[in-house]
Amino acid sequence: MATRKKTKSETGSALTVRELGALSRTLSDPRRFQILQQVASQPCVACSDLRAALPITAATLSHHLKELESCGLIETSRRGKFVDAVFVATPGKPTWLN
Repeated sequence: MATRKKTKSETGSALTVRELGALSRTLSDPRRFQILQQVASQPCVACSDLRAALPITAATLSHHLKELESCGLIETSRRGKFVDAVFVATPGKPTWLN
């Protein structure tokens, strides 16, 4: 079985051009950036709390969370019928999230 070579981002180095492009597109949406700030400001946040804080539909919130998760910025987990979002903490959390 062949093993695949790790990318620079998987080894902790700089992002690839493709990853940087995806991250830029994800964070260019002001609402999505606001959601990321809300998630990063707490250890764990329920999606129902995000819905209460932001004037968006459940479907729109779900889409934004999926985009943030696909870039590796957050992780989501199910707790019964609830979904919790957690910021993926990395060493030296970027100051632009504050």
